[in-house]
Amino acid sequence: MNARVVRTVISTTFAVVSALGSQTSHAHHGWGDYDDKKLLTLKAKVVELTYANPHASVVIDAGGKRWNAILAPISRMESRGANRQALEVNQEITVVGYPSRTNSAEMRVERVILGDKTVELR
Repeated sequence: MNARVVRTVISTTFAVVSALGSQTSHAHHGWGDYDDKKLLTLKAKVVELTYANPHASVVIDAGGKRWNAILAPISRMESRGANRQALEVNQEITVVGYPSRTNSAEMRVERVILGDKTVELR
């Protein structure tokens, strides 16, 4: 192979690896995918709970529609009073947050109300 072909292969490989890395980063930190101009407040029942990193989440039923509600990292949830024992399946909660621009059944939760306790997640 000549030097020009080698440079092209290296450049192409670098570009592909960089693009894949940015896709992964965007998938985890893609808060721009949520519409911060449309604040939602949903009173709902917890159907499913995932209390694990990188972010806790709940599937909720709000008026017959199921939402995937993305919460906060576990350490933040715990430091603000929403530990694992504070959330459970079949519990009535209120979530306040922003809908996804790309998934009509997903939202990023800014605040969760658990009974008489309000927990700020951001």
